[in-house]
Amino acid sequence: MKHETHCPAPPAEPSRRDFLRLATGAALMSAVPAVWAAGSDKPEKEEIKVGFIPLTDCASVVMASVMGFDKKYGIKIVPSKEASWAAVRDKLVNGELDAAHVLYGLVYGVQLGIGGPKKDMNVLMTLNHNGQGITLSNQLKDKGATDGASLAKLVAKKEKEYTFAQTFPTGTHAMWLYYWLAAHGIHPMKDVKTIVVPPPQMVANMRVGNMDGYCVGEPWNNRAIIDNIGFTAATTQDIWVDHPEKVLGTTAEWTAKHPNAARALIMAVLEASQWIDASAKNRSQTAETIAAKAYVNTDVEVIRSRMIGQYENGLGKSWSDKNHMKFYNDGAVNFPYLSDGMWFMTQHKRWGLLKEHPDYLAVAKKVNRIDLYKEAASQLKVPLPKGELREAKLIDGVVWNGKEPAKYPDGFKIKA
Repeated sequence: MKHETHCPAPPAEPSRRDFLRLATGAALMSAVPAVWAAGSDKPEKEEIKVGFIPLTDCASVVMASVMGFDKKYGIKIVPSKEASWAAVRDKLVNGELDAAHVLYGLVYGVQLGIGGPKKDMNVLMTLNHNGQGITLSNQLKDKGATDGASLAKLVAKKEKEYTFAQTFPTGTHAMWLYYWLAAHGIHPMKDVKTIVVPPPQMVANMRVGNMDGYCVGEPWNNRAIIDNIGFTAATTQDIWVDHPEKVLGTTAEWTAKHPNAARALIMAVLEASQWIDASAKNRSQTAETIAAKAYVNTDVEVIRSRMIGQYENGLGKSWSDKNHMKFYNDGAVNFPYLSDGMWFMTQHKRWGLLKEHPDYLAVAKKVNRIDLYKEAASQLKVPLPKGELREAKLIDGVVWNGKEPAKYPDGFKIKA
């Protein structure tokens, strides 16, 4: 399979028309005082290059720049469109990017030296919950596989080796895919083949038969339906309601050198997150903005429908999903819970990416910069949770709460 290795040019500056269209929204937010922008709190670096992959959940980073929220905190966010998660990883590690819209599990993979170079990393905030999906090909539908249970029956026949794609070995989409397959009795390492494909290339690769299904972020699940090459077998909110997804990630070295700039960056993106979730109109406007060639580069409606919670699965079912992609949700989205970071490490251990149990809590405390997030959130009067762990019941009925992290991955029947 051939993957593009070139990096697209940086996004063009929004047009004057874009600014006029968005100016009203920006004015509404201008009552928040400019802070951390002078004296000892002045950002150490004013121009901050933030990488992103063309996905719906890059929205808060893009809107922080387009709407000018960044300027209020003494910084200029320069969004940098990247070709793959491996490129994002490498550019973060070598300093070409200051920060990035990035897979939660990628950050922890780099921290632990799995899936690439080892370097101390930081999660500054969570960017979104929910809104990814598992797409299966129409060829599987023709064979009767339309959900996890029927797929398991087909795989068990062993008529052929079925191939499924995810976007990065330690990333969120790999973990959702593996969890979903295992929840239906399919071993992702033994019963099927898994490959890595960059998100924007998923649809094209499935169209030519390189895989039978994939897990990716929107809008590339909805795009498969519109292009009539696949259907949505599951959303990731089916696997875990309000699951952590992308984060604002950087290296620990960068944060140490630029603590004020890091805090200003959190505040700008946090305010953009508030704005996006404030109304259906704002979500729709966001879809129009990020659909542009400079960002996601697809039709507005491919993004907008699922962004506002209007789903159809390509099999004739339509529904309004209250657990669609969320960017703020009264601050519940953005807090960098220690248990969220720990969960990805437990799955890395479950699937053999980690050979030994790490000190889950200690690593999460080192990576997730709750201190900086709290400082930024307090300035914007964003609610904070009572604790740094949260509880969830996943699709297989197993509860995760972060309290016994070493027992958790070892307790699954299907594992590496």
